[in-house]
Amino acid sequence: MLDTLIPTLLPNVDWIDLWQACQDTFSMLGWSLLFTLVLGLPLGVLLFLTGRRQLLAQPLVYGVLSFVVNVLRSVPFVILLIVMIPLTTLITGTSFGVAGVVPPLVVGATPFFARLVETALREVDRGIIEATQAMGATTRQIVLGALLPEALPGILAAATVTAITLVSYSAMSGLVGGGGLGDLAVRNGYQRFQTDVMVVTVILLLVLVQALQMAGDRLVTHFSRK
Repeated sequence: MLDTLIPTLLPNVDWIDLWQACQDTFSMLGWSLLFTLVLGLPLGVLLFLTGRRQLLAQPLVYGVLSFVVNVLRSVPFVILLIVMIPLTTLITGTSFGVAGVVPPLVVGATPFFARLVETALREVDRGIIEATQAMGATTRQIVLGALLPEALPGILAAATVTAITLVSYSAMSGLVGGGGLGDLAVRNGYQRFQTDVMVVTVILLLVLVQALQMAGDRLVTHFSRK
């Protein structure tokens, strides 16, 4: 029955193209999230440490970093995609497909994640930091042994929000041939008026976002209990 019902309800859906689009979306999300976490975590820690009344308080350094982060966060992602085309081409050799989208995804999401990390670190009880200092710990030991473990649930929540934001950004990249479900929705769903393709891609994106949120919530709950 399904063999006849599905083609009738979804006549324009090419399941091979849809599977390839899913793979491209997973690839974009995986690589961009990896680089965003690797770059954004130390940037967030540096923002926290150089902030007012913190361990390495440096108003000038904090001001410059904060300004750059705010500027990058204020640029709409579609504009960032276009502005970064020369740099993306220089780095990856192309501005299309998965490889052509990962650099702007990382540049767009890293400041966002760094600011969330800074916020999570600010919520750590200052008494823990002072107690660690009283025991003679260095800044590096305080960061690795006290700050990051205490802020871990908050950082995991920040990573979850960032991953969901990257799904949204990756879908937006379909406007410039970025590949993935967003690209399929634009090319087939919007430009060719294939409503069934649009509906299926939107449902898959919703499922992906829901799965990421659930996984993130489980991790936050798990580490909050420790």
